[in-house]
Amino acid sequence: MNRLLILPVLLLTLLVGNPAVSADFQKGLDAAQKGDFATALKEWKPLAEQGDADAQYNLGVMYEKGKGVPQNYKTAVKWYRLAAKQGNAFAQYNLGLMYRKGEGVPQNDKTAVKWYTLAAKQGHASAQFNLGFMYRKGEGVPQNDKTAVKWYRLSAEQGHAGAQFNLGLMYRKGEGVLQDYKTAVKWYKLAAEQGHASAQTNLGTMYDDGQGVLQDYIRAHMWFNIAASSGESKKASKNRDIVAKRMNTSQIETAQKLARECVKKNYKGC
Repeated sequence: MNRLLILPVLLLTLLVGNPAVSADFQKGLDAAQKGDFATALKEWKPLAEQGDADAQYNLGVMYEKGKGVPQNYKTAVKWYRLAAKQGNAFAQYNLGLMYRKGEGVPQNDKTAVKWYTLAAKQGHASAQFNLGFMYRKGEGVPQNDKTAVKWYRLSAEQGHAGAQFNLGLMYRKGEGVLQDYKTAVKWYKLAAEQGHASAQTNLGTMYDDGQGVLQDYIRAHMWFNIAASSGESKKASKNRDIVAKRMNTSQIETAQKLARECVKKNYKGC
């Protein structure tokens, strides 16, 4: 995920370091929040040219997204690189994305991994997730499930739904960790509670098969139904119809009621 607005902790650093620079940066931030990217550019570009890493990062986002300037991936990469070299984790992550996608630079998974790693070591959850994925697939690095699990876990512990889902998969399959259905269910549920449709589908499967939880067709139907309603999981609707054949009318009605209640609760406590 790309971020245009700098985190408060970074703003605090600016305030402590140089009040005048901070004031100009804040003017740009206020303007960007209002959609006035022309003013943001006016305030941030001089700061970026003076070496301010946060301003450099924000200019990178503006050029990548075409906000207040013509979209230009090469210029975005230029500003991301300058900020990344100064240790800006968001810039490092976005630069990794540019290399991964081949936008503004030749596509290069190894270089993507380099920048993801720098951001991940600073605690950037999305960089940790992407790094886990690269190790899982062996793209840009030698394939290594244990290392994939390491990075997925760090990201998942920060609440990244995709990492939680993938960590659940690793425990379900016993890849990079000892197979543990209960732990798989734990991570699937955390992702499912954030609305992750694939996690909801897999959680339904665990209830259907009785893996890591007591077999419960009603809960299986509920999670399949919730995932299917998002339109993001074709597998869910198929699985829901299959499990429904093993249920009576009363059980199906109960499952449907639970699904409606779960959605109202934003998937929490289901």
